[in-house]
Amino acid sequence: MKTAPTEFTTRVIATIAKIPRGKVATYKQIAALSGKPHGSRGVAWILNSSSQKHKLPWYRVLSSRGRISFPLKSKHYVLQMAKLKREGVRFKDNGDIDMAKYQWKKKVAKPARLQPRMFS
Repeated sequence: MKTAPTEFTTRVIATIAKIPRGKVATYKQIAALSGKPHGSRGVAWILNSSSQKHKLPWYRVLSSRGRISFPLKSKHYVLQMAKLKREGVRFKDNGDIDMAKYQWKKKVAKPARLQPRMFS
């Protein structure tokens, strides 16, 4: 039996779909924009389970340090890097991305809740 997606899941999917070409966002940023600033792990889970179904630009979501989250030189790491490079994102020699230059500038519209509530 399938359950309906939570409001947070729906917001995460919509937010990731809006990340512009050539820009990146962090898991934490997506969580905050989706109403749960402490929901980074939930964002990762949703991204993992819903990217193909919703045709999300999963490769535009990075760690808060501006790094690809997959293990270095793994198949997914190489694929994510290639997709970002095709969109014009440039990497530093150490594999990091200049977040000041490439991070999506979308801001949280209203103050976020202080208590973490990942899936409610």
